[in-house]
Amino acid sequence: FKEFEGNIDPESTQGSGDVKYHLGQSGSFRSRSGAEIRVELAANPSHLEAVDPVVVGMARAKMDLTDPTAGFEPYPVLPVLIHGDAAFAGQGVVAETLNLSMIKGYKVGGTIHLIVNNQLGFTTPPRSARSSEYPTDIAKMVQAPIFHVNGDDPEACAFVARLALEYRQTFHNDVVIDLWCYRKYGHNEADEPAFTQPLMYERIEKKIPVAEVYAERLAKEGVMSRAESDALREEMRAEMDVAQTRTKEKPVDPAVDPFSGIWSGLTNAYSHEPAPTAAPLESLRQVGAALGAVPEGFNPHRKLAKLLQQRGAAVGEDAPLDWAMGELLAYGTLLLEGHAVRLTGQDVERGTFSHRHAVLTDTRTGRQHTPLNAIAPNQAKFCIHNSPLSEQSCVGYEYGYSLADPKMLIIWEAQFGDFANGAQVMIDQFIASAEFKWQRHSGLVLLLPHGCEGQGPEHSSARLERFLQLCADNNMQVAQPTTPAQIFHLLRRQLKRPFRKPLIVMTPKSMLRHKEAVSPVRELVSGRFHEVLDDPSISRPADVTRLILCSGKIYYELKSERETAGRADVALVRLEQVYPFPTQVLRDILARYRNAREVLWVQEETKNGGAYRFVEAALREELNVSVGYVGRDASPSPAVGSSKMHAEEQADILARALAPTEPVIAAKTGAGASEPHAISAAR
Repeated sequence: FKEFEGNIDPESTQGSGDVKYHLGQSGSFRSRSGAEIRVELAANPSHLEAVDPVVVGMARAKMDLTDPTAGFEPYPVLPVLIHGDAAFAGQGVVAETLNLSMIKGYKVGGTIHLIVNNQLGFTTPPRSARSSEYPTDIAKMVQAPIFHVNGDDPEACAFVARLALEYRQTFHNDVVIDLWCYRKYGHNEADEPAFTQPLMYERIEKKIPVAEVYAERLAKEGVMSRAESDALREEMRAEMDVAQTRTKEKPVDPAVDPFSGIWSGLTNAYSHEPAPTAAPLESLRQVGAALGAVPEGFNPHRKLAKLLQQRGAAVGEDAPLDWAMGELLAYGTLLLEGHAVRLTGQDVERGTFSHRHAVLTDTRTGRQHTPLNAIAPNQAKFCIHNSPLSEQSCVGYEYGYSLADPKMLIIWEAQFGDFANGAQVMIDQFIASAEFKWQRHSGLVLLLPHGCEGQGPEHSSARLERFLQLCADNNMQVAQPTTPAQIFHLLRRQLKRPFRKPLIVMTPKSMLRHKEAVSPVRELVSGRFHEVLDDPSISRPADVTRLILCSGKIYYELKSERETAGRADVALVRLEQVYPFPTQVLRDILARYRNAREVLWVQEETKNGGAYRFVEAALREELNVSVGYVGRDASPSPAVGSSKMHAEEQADILARALAPTEPVIAAKTGAGASEPHAISAAR
């Protein structure tokens, strides 16, 4: 009522807000038996059916929080999805969500699907909306029972609703109710539906409303006279009139406190302040030992024997840690501290690039062993699940999970970073904007393998530029760490700060095994995540004539090229967190290299891709620094399809980045002084 009356104070609105029918809400209600039932309505966008996996993910998280060891019997959280008939048949995310229903890592004991079947999709008739007989036929893929019921028969509808619930509770499977009805006034109740369906709406105009049909039936059966049913209706109308009047006189704020219950103690304010992410050496040793061990009688693949031995001894021997160890040690130390970790995605158990091996399989029995669940008796649980080969539903599911549990590290990993494109609706409508629209916070992490490796357009870019285009008002974090210590602290930081923001991580491919992309144990024991990594090889910053800013694996290629070229006057500075932009840290670094005549941004991505245009604007607007560009030309494709051509392009980038500095030419001024004309870093 408050919003329909327009009684809103713009000063009280947080973020952009959203239209009324997209907003979520929650409350507690009493059933007829007197039991209290908690009901939550998920906020949702107009992208049809996109909220489906979000709701199911929320339900799974709430079940895990109820009792993660109970096996979910008797599945105490019920997901209910309300669909349109055209959307249920037409949107692929419906099939993706149904496909999750019986998979171990996603099962919720069944969802009740209620299809409000208006026999039209806006103005489109069924013959143009689907090829199947019924809009519900897609649910046959999971053998869900489908009940078709006449919306003009309220008692039949109530019977089917009870039957659907009893089926779900008994067989723990999805169930569908196809509610056949009609739209009295068209799509938005202000349409003229007769423009496109004149015959249908000629019949609808003659139909008696459901309430009238039912009142007449009750009167004929002697259950309730027309006078009694009319009195009931007037009583209900009077109650609503009182509520509307009360709302006008004393408006009620419908907003839900986003930081109550399990979210208590958290805030929405982002801060660049370092978080306490260092871990005790003893904890690291304990996790490392578990990573290298298998149960007695377990037979891992022979090719993994050396890897397990290295992992078991790495921390104790202070060996250089690779990327996989940095990542796994982050998970393990969080588990010891009581934080559960959920990692899902395509082939995450082994890892697309065979680096993780978080789940081991006995070569003789097929039995599986998860080392991170064998660290200590009282540790939290490591939940790792290979996902179906789909993105939209899986990302939506993990996003929904993250809404319900801010104390758990929740991660989805793409097989290749480019594949996140398949979840673009979830990224745009939920991950990037939900906090601003609906005050719904999420700590979801996306791990997106990224980097031009000569593997062709579809395996080269996680489209870093698209995420940066969505960044504003500290809505999410975008990072591209380059060392195992950095990924260790970055992942732990996600739970060690008093706020939750989505984290997008451009993870490496070749760098997983790069001999220089390693970290000493001490950086995990006493370090932290650095938004910017200064050049550790520069001892005399005053001698630096060229400052190169970069991000990701190209740093190691630039470093090698610099050594070959003998350019001791070139400093390589890595931007590890691109957003929120580390303005102050970069200001300090630029001041350190104040004698540099050139500031360049070097990237391997195309000019219209990667971070260049975002970083260039940030440096110019926030630090008054003009930055030159070295990288690939703009292109509609993120990479070439020829490994030879790729190598030539990459060599050209490195050669241009480390080319001799243009000599300073003395130019006479009116005062007789000389000034360098090659300065490109105006301050």
